[in-house]
Amino acid sequence: MLLLVGLLLAVVGYIQLITVDENGYIMYCPCMGRFGNQADHFLGSFGFAKALNRTLVLPPWVEYRKGEVRSVQVPFDTYFQVGPLQQFHRVITMENFMEKLGPALWPPTERISFCYTERMGLDGSTGHGCNAKSGNPFGSFWDTFQVDFAGSEFFGPKLNYDVHHGDGMAQRWNDRYPGDKWPVLAFTGAPAVFPVRQENLELHRYLQWSVRYENDAKRFIREALPRGAFIGIHLRNGIDWVRACEHVRESKQLFSSPQCLGYRNEHGPLTGEMCMPARDTIVRALKRRIKLQRETAPDNPIRAVFVASDSNHMVGELSEALRRMEVTVVRHPDTNPHLDLAILGRANHFIGNCVSSYSAFVKRERDANGFPSSFWAFPPEKPTAKSKGATPAHEEL
Repeated sequence: MLLLVGLLLAVVGYIQLITVDENGYIMYCPCMGRFGNQADHFLGSFGFAKALNRTLVLPPWVEYRKGEVRSVQVPFDTYFQVGPLQQFHRVITMENFMEKLGPALWPPTERISFCYTERMGLDGSTGHGCNAKSGNPFGSFWDTFQVDFAGSEFFGPKLNYDVHHGDGMAQRWNDRYPGDKWPVLAFTGAPAVFPVRQENLELHRYLQWSVRYENDAKRFIREALPRGAFIGIHLRNGIDWVRACEHVRESKQLFSSPQCLGYRNEHGPLTGEMCMPARDTIVRALKRRIKLQRETAPDNPIRAVFVASDSNHMVGELSEALRRMEVTVVRHPDTNPHLDLAILGRANHFIGNCVSSYSAFVKRERDANGFPSSFWAFPPEKPTAKSKGATPAHEEL
C-alpha cells in the first residue's frame, strides 16, 4: 500500500508524484564487477524486491575510469529508462529517494547496513559489523549520497536471497523485517547472485535503453554502416580475460557460461575455445553466418560486421578474411561500451562469448526482442579428418 505524501517532482517536462511505500524499500551497492556483472545483479535484485513487495531503489552504475582513484557513480537513468521497469514493479532512482524521501524516512541515526555475516575491513579487522564503506567502490558509492551507517544487521544464516523455490523465504524476510519498523533494507552488496538466476532472465525485457542511447545507436547504424543487414560480434580478449580463461580446465562453469551450457551443464562441458576463440574459429563462424544469410535471405545479404571489444577489435584481420565476400568490418571510434551494447542489440545477428557477462547482456536483450544470437565455438564443431589429432589453439586454457 502506498501512502500519499503530496510531493511533486518535475522530471523532463512532466509531473511525477512521489509517494512513500509503506512496505519499505530495497537499497544496495552494486559493488561486484563491472557493468555486465552489475546488470546480472540488478535483475536478481529486481526480482528480490518484487518477491518482498518493497520498492527497489535504483542504484547508480559503478564505473572504474582510468586515472580515477575512486569509482564513479553514474545515475541509473543515464543508460536506461525508468518507466518500463514500473510495468513489472515499483522503482525509484537513488537520487530521487535520497533527495525527496531519505531525510525523513531514513534519517542518519537509523541507517543500518545489512550483510549475511561480518565483513572484514581493509585493515583486517571486522569491528563486529558489515564494514559497508570499507574499500573501493563501497566507500565512494555511499559517499556519493553522504551516507554513513549507524550500525549493522546480520541476516544470515536463516535468511538468503533465493525467493524462487517455494520455501516461504520472502515471507520470512517480511516477518523478520516488517516495513513499518524497517523502512529501508540497505545491503552491503546486491541481494542477488552471479550469474543471474534462470528465474530472473525474463526480467531483462523491462530494461530498455534511454532515448539518448537508442538514438545514438540508430544514428551510428544509419550513418556508419553500409545499407543492408549486419552481424554484431563481441570479442573479449584483453589480458585480464586471457588470465581468466586459464581457469577453464578446472571449472565446470565460469562467469556467464550457463547461458550456453545450461545451469546444470546439461548442454555440455566448458572448453577453452568458448572462452578464448581462436582467429580461425571466429572467421569460420562469420563466413558461415554470411553464407547462410545469403541463402535464406538473398534480398537482404550481410553487408557489414560490427565489432565490440575490450581490447583487440581485429578489424584489419577480419577485413582481410572477409574481403572476397565484400563485407565491411567496422567498430565505433569512441570507447563507449554501453553504446556498443545498444548497437549489438539491433544487429540482424549477434555472435558472442559464452563466458562473458557482457555478451550475456546482449543475448538477453535480443531474446526479449525475438532476435537471433549464437556463440563462438558453441555448440562445439565436430572434428574433421583434417583436424583430428590436432589440439585446439586454446584447449590448454
